[in-house]
Amino acid sequence: MITPKEKTINMMFIMPALLLFLVFNFYPLLRTFQLSFFQWNGIDKEMVFVGFAQYKDILFNNPAFWKSMLNAGYITLLALTLQNGLALLLALLVNRQIKGDNIYRVIFFLPPVLSGIVVGLIWKFVYDGNFGILNHWLISLGFDNFKDFAWLSEIKTALSSVAVVHMWKGFGYGFIILLAGLQTIPNELYEAAEVDGADTWQQFKHITFPSMIPVFTIVTILTILGTMQIFDLIYSMTRGGPAGYTHVPITKIYEYMSNGEFGYSTAMAIIFGVVLLVVSFGQLYVSKKFNR
Repeated sequence: MITPKEKTINMMFIMPALLLFLVFNFYPLLRTFQLSFFQWNGIDKEMVFVGFAQYKDILFNNPAFWKSMLNAGYITLLALTLQNGLALLLALLVNRQIKGDNIYRVIFFLPPVLSGIVVGLIWKFVYDGNFGILNHWLISLGFDNFKDFAWLSEIKTALSSVAVVHMWKGFGYGFIILLAGLQTIPNELYEAAEVDGADTWQQFKHITFPSMIPVFTIVTILTILGTMQIFDLIYSMTRGGPAGYTHVPITKIYEYMSNGEFGYSTAMAIIFGVVLLVVSFGQLYVSKKFNR
């Protein structure tokens, strides 16, 4: 039995972390929810109560916001397939204990730890239509039609160009998590499968994949949450252009807030947060069903 004195001591250890959570997480969340019911420019003391009017306007009269959601969904779809597919392939290769595997781990994890703003500015130079490295390489390979082609200014290529940079920067997170998951699978299972005559694909299908489902779930949720909340790359590369075709929810929220519409932007943030919660819980539900 824990004595009252021991409970008090335990609470003393927990209290600093609890206070930090309440001050820097819980209170701002409540404040955000409160501001979403008011029209406020972020400066004046006067706040006009409008109830659910701003929520209604966002849901039914703001196609630009839902367009930004589709843009984020497009980047997320690419990240879930191409980015995580590449991460899994590299994790499988490194897990074979190839020569220099530790070097590869460092190299693959370098992009995620770089500043998003710095990465965005570097790739903006790469994509530049006048003196960008990408166009220079393409022209040297004989693709003369890419001369002066502005990747980030063309409606057809801007969003996909940003998505490529996001995947290049983010695949290292999935790689590390997937590699850690692969290393928890006992080698005895593969040895037994080899004795039974199972080839590489059969081992992956019947051993690796089922064992990695919880890890796949974690990587999927982190990918969705991380990609849907992308901001720094968009801001540093296109700032939502051209003509708003690369806007994502966070940049739209920032845009409204920069224009002094704090109440409207917080309502938009609440709606976006609810969408992320629904997607996350949906993913967990599907994962549990799949595990059964």
